[in-house]
Amino acid sequence: MPRTLLYLLFPLMLLASCLTPAQTPHGLRLDVDGPIGPATRDYVQRALKRAADEQAELILLRLDTPGGLDSSMRDIIKAILASPVPVVGYVHPNGARAASAGTYILYACQVAAMSPASNLGAATPVSVAPGGGEEKNGPQEDGSAMEHKVMNDAVAYIRGLATLRGRNADWAEQAVRQGVSLQADEALKLHVIDMIAPDIEALMRQLDGRTVQVPGGERTLHTRGIELESVTPDWRNKLLATITDPNVAYILIMIGIYGLIFEFTNPGAILPGVVGAICLLIAMFAFQILPINYAGLGLILLGVALMVAEAFVPSFGALGIGGVLSFVIGSIMLFDTDVPGFTIARSLIGAIALLSAVFFVLMLGMVFKARRRPVVSGAEELTGAVGLVIDDRGMVRVHSELWQAVSATPLQRGQKIRVIGRDGLVLQVVPVSESEKRSKS
Repeated sequence: MPRTLLYLLFPLMLLASCLTPAQTPHGLRLDVDGPIGPATRDYVQRALKRAADEQAELILLRLDTPGGLDSSMRDIIKAILASPVPVVGYVHPNGARAASAGTYILYACQVAAMSPASNLGAATPVSVAPGGGEEKNGPQEDGSAMEHKVMNDAVAYIRGLATLRGRNADWAEQAVRQGVSLQADEALKLHVIDMIAPDIEALMRQLDGRTVQVPGGERTLHTRGIELESVTPDWRNKLLATITDPNVAYILIMIGIYGLIFEFTNPGAILPGVVGAICLLIAMFAFQILPINYAGLGLILLGVALMVAEAFVPSFGALGIGGVLSFVIGSIMLFDTDVPGFTIARSLIGAIALLSAVFFVLMLGMVFKARRRPVVSGAEELTGAVGLVIDDRGMVRVHSELWQAVSATPLQRGQKIRVIGRDGLVLQVVPVSESEKRSKS
């Protein structure tokens, strides 16, 4: 009986399995627009980890970037190479580019695709390009030993990625040494990329059934009807992107310096000190993950110190001018890179230098001059004031007010006195003639 029942149930189970709809494949879509920096690195790394946890079918990494920081690029590539989920690099939409660091990342992906009217290349490290940020037009015959080391390291790195993915390593070397670029159709002919697709739907159709290599072995992609979930940057990525903007970090450190100086010159204000300390700490965090030149930071601090000194010491403008020059030069040198998107706007440097000069030289000068003026109100103003004795019991009139006074010498009605101190509501006085003798002696 049990065996007969099993024979009857088996066809029903087989029919039910055939009628059960297949599970829709799931993937993640990442959009990288603009320069590649610490915020991009954090965004991509966290998305790759999430894809691995969810066992996604693939990750679509859409690129449109002029390049970025070398350290962030290498961290992203390490995450791609270690990811168990295949990564498809796609230069999109039409007119997009994967220049410099974007070319390295595209080479690292299991599949490299481009839109018809897009380009990649120009992968010369900007730190060894002549003139600060322009790329080489030919092989490096001249240059320092350090420049050759950086160039050879970049060449070896991209050739290793090309060999790993089976792509054109010779063109990759030209992209680094000579800064050449390619349009999509030329890149496909030279086997720099794997396919051209006008949109994401066409790309998914071409990917279906393709076998790629992942750290765990080969994997066949099933992308027919795939659902791509767009991963947007969260508040952490947005905050990191904001504070690691060189212009924002530069403004934060200046606010921090101004706030602390104002707090030190006006003890008890509290708010400027709190805001200044917070801004300074945030700026230091940004500087920790950005390629800054500490000599530039030192020149900025020296410039601020010289401008503050101009308010204290009359130097006929020498300290102030030197402070402004030091401040401007340090600001230009502050970020040790010419990567697009990671430099300080010259207009911002000029504006803050001018405001700093006005603030420190004029405003602080006025503050300290005001402090040197005699006190005209309050309890401290009584010291040195002249009054009149109105009776023999020690009552005196000072500023139309009656005070009890004590003196080392007897006081007489109608005698003029000068206040030399105060103890609560009792004034310490001396006769005017005696006080004048003391001042003369």
